Amino acid sequence: MNTFFFHLHRFLRPFRLQPLAFSALLAVAAGCNLQKDIDVELPAFPPQLVVECYLEPGQVPRMTVSETVPYLSSPTPTLLTDVSVVLTLPSGQKEAFRFAPGLDTLTKKLYTHQGSKPLVAKPGDTFTLDVQDTHGRHVTGRATMPARVTIDSLIWKFNDKPTEERRAYLLVKFQDPAATADFYRLQIHQDSISDSPNRDLEVDDRLTNGQLMTLGTSYRYSTNDTLLVTLYHLDQPYFRFLQSVDDAQNANGNPFAQPAAVKSTVEGGVGVFTILSYHRRRIIIR
Repeated sequence: MNTFFFHLHRFLRPFRLQPLAFSALLAVAAGCNLQKDIDVELPAFPPQLVVECYLEPGQVPRMTVSETVPYLSSPTPTLLTDVSVVLTLPSGQKEAFRFAPGLDTLTKKLYTHQGSKPLVAKPGDTFTLDVQDTHGRHVTGRATMPARVTIDSLIWKFNDKPTEERRAYLLVKFQDPAATADFYRLQIHQDSISDSPNRDLEVDDRLTNGQLMTLGTSYRYSTNDTLLVTLYHLDQPYFRFLQSVDDAQNANGNPFAQPAAVKSTVEGGVGVFTILSYHRRRIIIR
């Protein structure tokens, strides 16, 4: 007997329905189709340039330029060879990036364009980015380097479980400047920053302005674990970009979530242009 009919029959048996009425009910249940396939036509949008550029003092500037694709298409990246990139330095001098695709061996990220010499930058310096292609697409960006906020102390403590189950939590303390609205990103990598971080969060100082801030983890680290703790001081556009990316990832594929759009830091396209300001410390859990 069909499983559905079996459970339906068992449920209705105490009511002692007449055979004719029960047969009619089974026919209605069998003919009820609760699934309906519909075709949704997604609007067609012209592809936009996608820019990802993180300037870092002392490093040769690198960036990635790609383009958007339809939502349901294959996520195969397209290598654009007709793009020109110009970085304007705080002095007004312009530096053209060359098309030189490669892989950053430290971060394991692909890039398409790079500059010619290490970047010289200090807090307060403003840079502008200009990206164009032969199809008339034009992306611009502007970013100012935030001040460096240093890690004040790193504190860890083990739980009281048996040796094989002992784990430590980590607390990261730093002083928030009182005169400004500030935004931070904390990343904790184990062994190498080439791997994905096991702790990654963004916070602001709305409730802790000018105070000693503390960010922490759960009991997750073992004896002799090597940790790389990085505290980024962000500008507000980059902070909003990171939060919007998190929201979009959480909403993707979730029928109950509100759709979320990525808040780009550039104009004329999609993506991010920012200057990294961070303090990194390496510790071994003992």
